[in-house]
Amino acid sequence: MQYPIGIQDFKEIRTGGYVYVDKTDMIHDIVKRGKYYFLSRPRRFGKSLLISTFEAYFSGQKELFAGLAMEKLETEWVKYPVLHLDLNAEKYYTADDLENKIDLFLKQCEALYGKNPDEYSLATRFEGVIRRASEKTGRNTVILVDEYDKPLLQTIGKPELQDEYRDTLKAFYGALKSMDRYIKFALLTGVTKFGKISVFSDLNNLMDISMDYRYSNICGITEEELYTNCANEIKELGKANDLTEEETKNKLKEMYDGYHFNEKCGDIYNPFSILNTFAKKKFGSYWFETGTPTYLVKLLKQNKSSLEELDGIEIDGMMLESIDMTSTNPIPVIYQSGYLTIKGYDSEFNTYVLGFPNKEVEQGFMGFILPYYATLKNDNSGFEIKSFVKDVRSGNIDAFMKRLTTFFADTPYELVRDLELHYQNVMFIVFKLLGFYTQVEYHTSEGRIDMVIKTQDYIYVMEFKLDGTAEEALQQINSRNYALPFANDNRKIVKVGVNFSNVMRNIERWVTE
Repeated sequence: MQYPIGIQDFKEIRTGGYVYVDKTDMIHDIVKRGKYYFLSRPRRFGKSLLISTFEAYFSGQKELFAGLAMEKLETEWVKYPVLHLDLNAEKYYTADDLENKIDLFLKQCEALYGKNPDEYSLATRFEGVIRRASEKTGRNTVILVDEYDKPLLQTIGKPELQDEYRDTLKAFYGALKSMDRYIKFALLTGVTKFGKISVFSDLNNLMDISMDYRYSNICGITEEELYTNCANEIKELGKANDLTEEETKNKLKEMYDGYHFNEKCGDIYNPFSILNTFAKKKFGSYWFETGTPTYLVKLLKQNKSSLEELDGIEIDGMMLESIDMTSTNPIPVIYQSGYLTIKGYDSEFNTYVLGFPNKEVEQGFMGFILPYYATLKNDNSGFEIKSFVKDVRSGNIDAFMKRLTTFFADTPYELVRDLELHYQNVMFIVFKLLGFYTQVEYHTSEGRIDMVIKTQDYIYVMEFKLDGTAEEALQQINSRNYALPFANDNRKIVKVGVNFSNVMRNIERWVTE
């Protein structure tokens, strides 16, 4: 079986013998139920393939749907003019970049359907193209926009440029409303939905199906789809990794499952990671490695977010569904970008509990953000964590603590006011990453971090003080009997008291027992 890794063209997949998970029943339902739609999903989740499938359908390419649900559902197969704008294949650094991209798109459309020299703005040219495409073909126009929000995401942290992009897109997409009588169907996709003063403020005729339970799995792979379409691949993957079929399924679920796009949604697997895993016969962080969410780190640091609160954070449903560009809350963007997912729901208050969807995302995210919070000698978080793990497994707590101290070596002076939060965030990342290789239990409270690390031979009971003394921290471990639950354990118990100094902006001293 061939895997369509990086292939987003429906025709190429269907004619090239690639595996395709049939979603055409939902596509048919969407077309028959409405006219204007918006869908948000994380990157690499199949949005571009979905747009391409809609394009093939509206172009009347019946032969591509042979054997699929659509073949039986559709009886007319009418060919419509399709205008397909892909904003993903561009870098947006200057005010001209967006206008140049749209201008090129319009020139290509005008070459097909004609041009009016009196249409001078991007918006009026788009209106003209929509009308002429309909008049020339005798069929209303279909409009498909892929990654509509790419320019806005790339300009997070650049408010003036983002405002300019927003105004451009707002006027451009306004044609969808003014040209309604010439439009058959319109679908916009993206990672995020910017609301209120953004591009959708006037475009209120879009039906947002991002959290619609009817289309929860229109992108991504359900467990049933995985087991039905990839039964042989699961067996082959297991053989290549010396795992039973059941162990392979469990590993796939742990690594790539767990996405929920509404409160009723069953588990959704990441399609990009699944396909890469089957192709390479190896488990890896494939989805995470295709993109570096630097804008997410910027948001977290700008808003002085506590990283510990990410996993299990509660958020109002209205905030989750639409992002206010004036808001300082980074959580909705992080959720819609795919780094957090829905874990629970309170219908009474319309609030959602969010958390990391799976191990790939959690481990990848923590490893990626570590260099933004801590000083790495080798600029390699993977190497640093490997060294930490070796230290704790061998019982070399002094080497472990010295390595941890280097993480705070160049703490910027401007962080003094927020030093406690910075300290907690670094510690949280380090011990979260350690937890993938050892058993780590921790909790934070009022600047204090208690840690228990368990390896095959050792149990470390650690107490951290802020502007106290290492001796006080060790005394607290003993006076409150923190090590008592492990008294009957055969492993060696090591007690570690640590003091963190605001003046030094680092770990000042540690003592062990």
